[in-house]
Amino acid sequence: MLEFFDSLHTDVGIDLGTANTLICLKHQGIALQEPSVVAVDDRTGKVLAVGKAAKQMVGRTPQGISTVRPLRHGVIADFELAAVMLRRLLRQALQKRSFVRSRAVISVPCGVTNVERRAVIDAALEAGVKEAYLLEEPLAAALGAGLPIKEATGLMVVNLGGGTTEVAVISLGQIVFSRTLRLGGAEMDDALVRAIKKKYNLLIGEQMAETIKLEIGTLRKTTPSAVMEIRGRDLLTGLPQSRLLDQNQVREALLEPVRSIVETIRGTLEQMPSEMAADVLDRGIVLTGGAALLRDLDWVLTRETGLTVVVAENALGCVALGTGRAAENMNLFHKGHRPAGSK
Repeated sequence: MLEFFDSLHTDVGIDLGTANTLICLKHQGIALQEPSVVAVDDRTGKVLAVGKAAKQMVGRTPQGISTVRPLRHGVIADFELAAVMLRRLLRQALQKRSFVRSRAVISVPCGVTNVERRAVIDAALEAGVKEAYLLEEPLAAALGAGLPIKEATGLMVVNLGGGTTEVAVISLGQIVFSRTLRLGGAEMDDALVRAIKKKYNLLIGEQMAETIKLEIGTLRKTTPSAVMEIRGRDLLTGLPQSRLLDQNQVREALLEPVRSIVETIRGTLEQMPSEMAADVLDRGIVLTGGAALLRDLDWVLTRETGLTVVVAENALGCVALGTGRAAENMNLFHKGHRPAGSK
């Protein structure tokens, strides 16, 4: 009988991100990838949609309906909405299986406060999981990328998410030291919005900025330069307007947030002990996270640091895959870690 009930639930790994939430099932891989967006009825507080359905409403909602991102810079900004979103996404990922008795490993940025950590745990318990454990995102990313984290050698991972960039050095299965920059893919989108507003007096939406970044975003000068038609609202006339945007103009806008990322990596390298510096010189830097997919980011970082920089395979899914692999070894969390919610 117990085996029957065990078959109805599974342990999960969760990358609860600012831009996207990914859920990895134990021994099965990534089962769900959805935007971390919720649509809410302002009058009743009822959640109308989550994930892709909610993101499609961004910038298109009538009066009385709002689209909200429950997480900002990798931490929970709206507890109630985060819990509802997580519950619905878990139900979607697990389908007919129950998650009431499931345990979850959830990624969090390094350097989050105890209050922020507790908010993630409480949201998971509110969503219905039995136990919740936290795993630092760079460690999860390294696990997901298949790096030899247990070796006595320094590994540098830069995880570039939607709301944070984390630079960490890992050795013997632990983070030796790290730096967290509250800047990620969302700030790159914001930089594009500002640049286009300044140059063309054209206000574009969040989704248009993301599309520009994905389609023609690059950090290397190109000749000839690709051109893309963009649409928005003319701030002078108030009317819909379209413009042609040059790829090199996109590059100029994106260099602003990228400079902050370069400075954070350099600062981390300067703090490293000489032995670990030698390890990183040999092994290079591994980039993970969705923002790592920006064209030629690895080229810029190689040029600025003089180190080999590579983008991990399935960079967007590395953190989720890492939490999933941690979920396959729950006994490690029981050693010195209490189940979340226990007294």
